[in-house]
Amino acid sequence: FKNSPLPSIPNRLFYFARNRPEGKVLEPVGVFEVPKQQGKYETGQLFLHSVFGYRGIVLFPWQARLYDRDVASPVSEKVDTSAAHGSKEVKGKTHTYYQVLIDARDCPHISQRSQTEAVTFLANHDDSRALYAIPGLDYVSHEDILPYNSTDQVPIQHELFERFLSFDQTKVPPFLARETLRAWQEKNHPWLELSDVHRETTENIRVTVIPFYMGMREAQNSHVYWWRYCIRLENLGVEVVQLRERHWRIFSLSGTLETVRGRGVVGREPVLSKEQPAFQYSSHVSLQASSGHMWGTFRFERPDGSHFDVRIPPFSLESNKDEKTPPSGLHW
Repeated sequence: FKNSPLPSIPNRLFYFARNRPEGKVLEPVGVFEVPKQQGKYETGQLFLHSVFGYRGIVLFPWQARLYDRDVASPVSEKVDTSAAHGSKEVKGKTHTYYQVLIDARDCPHISQRSQTEAVTFLANHDDSRALYAIPGLDYVSHEDILPYNSTDQVPIQHELFERFLSFDQTKVPPFLARETLRAWQEKNHPWLELSDVHRETTENIRVTVIPFYMGMREAQNSHVYWWRYCIRLENLGVEVVQLRERHWRIFSLSGTLETVRGRGVVGREPVLSKEQPAFQYSSHVSLQASSGHMWGTFRFERPDGSHFDVRIPPFSLESNKDEKTPPSGLHW
């Protein structure tokens, strides 16, 4: 098992290495398909993640707005400035992401590069700070999908696989959404929905940020609004670098500006190399206001000991304006 960018060779059988009492053996997994340049993948599509190398299956797509600060907009184009905070106007472009399940057998192999319990929700009891996660749930960009097919009726090991999907060999792909999946998507849409993606590259380090509104809770006679944000760091160059510090600025609509500094992220100082170029994590922020903004920098260290700062693209923290009741945990 190799946790590095993977090539897709259509119609080529691929294998995963597995440890057995008699030693390491190769097990056939499936046959690669041609990645889609146009259109979306369907519910039930099996795939290999091109960056993190895990097996997964598509539950449903999300249409997001990608604000890419590395792409200059032509002067003649109308610019959507709704996410253009700072000195640079950015045009939002529609981009497809997918809600997916991660194969539980692969989670131990990717845990150092990507959190497998990154999709979190507010708990449904009185503790306003209580969060819980669904293991093995992820969001994947269209270009990270390497599609494959398999004759296995249960090709993905995940506790929700058979609860969400049923096998029908007459269909392509042969896994169909059960009513439980459709109901789960509909009921939890506000807390699952991915809408805005922000991306910026500094000195070959690309930072992608996806914010998610989690809901509001009452605490000490005030309203506290919660967001989750997922960040991916990618080394697009050949030089090995290590993340050393984070520096955040958090602005609240109530008028407060908070500065947060610290070592690394989520207790780690990941190394980004050509072999393992990416690191992905999620964190949380709460405000006593219904909206705000975040931006900042990551400080990286080169092999010679010198440092450089990488910009975190500014992004908005928005609450659901039509929210009638706060979420009460994850609905089934």
